Amino acid sequence: MKTKLLTAFAAAFMAAAPALAELTIVDTSYRTGPYAANGIPFSDGYQDYFTLLNERDGGIGGEMINLVECETGYNTEKGVECYEATKGDDVLVYQPLSTGITYQLIPKATADGIPLHTMGYGRTSAKNGDVFNWVFNYPANYWDGASLAVTHILDENGGDINGKSITLIYHNSAYGKEPIRTLEELSKKHGFNLTLLPVDHPGQEQKSQWLQIRREKPDYVVMWGWGVMNPVAIQEAVNIRYPMENFIGIWWSGSENDVKSAGAGANGYKALAFHNLGDDYPVYGDIQKYVSDAGKAAGVGDQMGTVLYNRGMYAAMLAAEAIKTAQEMHGTSKITAAQMRDGMENLEITEAKMAAIGLPNFGPEFKVSCENHGGNGFGAVSQWDAAAGEFKLITEYYQSDQDVIQQLIEEDSASYAAENGIEGGC
Repeated sequence: MKTKLLTAFAAAFMAAAPALAELTIVDTSYRTGPYAANGIPFSDGYQDYFTLLNERDGGIGGEMINLVECETGYNTEKGVECYEATKGDDVLVYQPLSTGITYQLIPKATADGIPLHTMGYGRTSAKNGDVFNWVFNYPANYWDGASLAVTHILDENGGDINGKSITLIYHNSAYGKEPIRTLEELSKKHGFNLTLLPVDHPGQEQKSQWLQIRREKPDYVVMWGWGVMNPVAIQEAVNIRYPMENFIGIWWSGSENDVKSAGAGANGYKALAFHNLGDDYPVYGDIQKYVSDAGKAAGVGDQMGTVLYNRGMYAAMLAAEAIKTAQEMHGTSKITAAQMRDGMENLEITEAKMAAIGLPNFGPEFKVSCENHGGNGFGAVSQWDAAAGEFKLITEYYQSDQDVIQQLIEEDSASYAAENGIEGGC
């Protein structure tokens, strides 16, 4: 049955690639399963932006975009199956949207010469492009997120958190374990006490973890959750009356889906962000006109302006700008995956560029290079306003602790290179 399904998918994939669709991008989505509530808005935003470029601009550089969606259910095995069924010279980039899938695809995509964009997730040390030539995690990574959370806590305490207690409650997976090493190093540097509380997939049962939090009363709780884990954790925090202003989620734990079920009790909950929020941007008028009103939206049209729709749209915008960069570099509109890699490695996002495409002040500026596939590590803190029904940025963008993070990246990437016989070189 699995072989039949993959064969059928491959046939559908070939049929979905008409002659005019020269730029193929695969969306490894998940609209089903316990993580669907978060996967749907991301994919909607990702696909709608490419549809906008096709309908309004005739594609990118005169080449239409062929967006192929492959459902993974946030399942690593299915994600690998999607990759194997769709990979080829025509696919320019994959956006796995799963750390587990990413870990499995890094050696495969590297061998096949197809770029991965793991925006704000995946293997953090892939920021080192000298070792991970085909993987990009700009504009920020998990270790940036861990540092940004600690920096915010430092700011809340006048720069001194010696003796303070921070509990990390995390999804017990490769994703959730990513920040541990960074938080351990930061605890040594700043003198706070770190407690680790794993939550098993999918995250619906957290009673024991929150009983421990109620008993130990940590000064701050940092969460690395996804899908159903997030609203369950926030509701449990409400139940034990944990102060929401001291509860900080990573950017994958800060969507409307995560807080609304807890009602007014979630007011004040915080989450990190590496892009802006809401729909007050000129590009939304174009999406409404050329995509939604034209009946070409990827979903039912109810996600526009939500946190994760914005993130999917942002990821698509970064891919589109990398395509433009590659086209300019190589003097051709019909680029290859290798040329796409060059475009990603030479991508520069400026405020002028974001404003020109209808996203002014949407995110921090950054520049990619061979040595730096991860951007500059800037992020901000958002906070849930229950009365307004929206997250709002409450800080400016600020940079993570590069002294700590860069050393960890160099150590981890060097270990990976040694294990896999990678000589590296820019």
